[in-house]
Amino acid sequence: MQSQPTIRRLTKRPQFLAAAKGVSLSRGAVFIQRLDRRDEDPAIGVGFTATRKIGGAVVRNRAKRRLREAARALVPLHGVAGSDYVLVARQGTADRPWDRLLDDVASALTRLATLGGADPSRSRAPVPISDLPTPQDR
Repeated sequence: MQSQPTIRRLTKRPQFLAAAKGVSLSRGAVFIQRLDRRDEDPAIGVGFTATRKIGGAVVRNRAKRRLREAARALVPLHGVAGSDYVLVARQGTADRPWDRLLDDVASALTRLATLGGADPSRSRAPVPISDLPTPQDR
């Protein structure tokens, strides 16, 4: 039987900023960012955040508590070892039915597990001039 991966909390701002450079996916009431750390550490890092857009402190805290419980149940099952995840609460996270929230988190985690390490659409690498269409191509 396979042992459970070690889960550690992301607490520092640079860890959250690094995860934002990875792939991301939105499902229902949750937005999840995943960064493949590409190091030898098999631990899974998990962080949680909620902006003031979703409500006051009571609503934000409730949303983060619900995300923590969902992550506690699902990240060991669907998370990729050696990755960092940031779960971002969205507008309906605090009020979403529990089963639907679990479905949102599980589907996002499984989809992110199949995606590569970095999102090519978010790349800031310049396009070579030779790859740009010329007027004759139009």
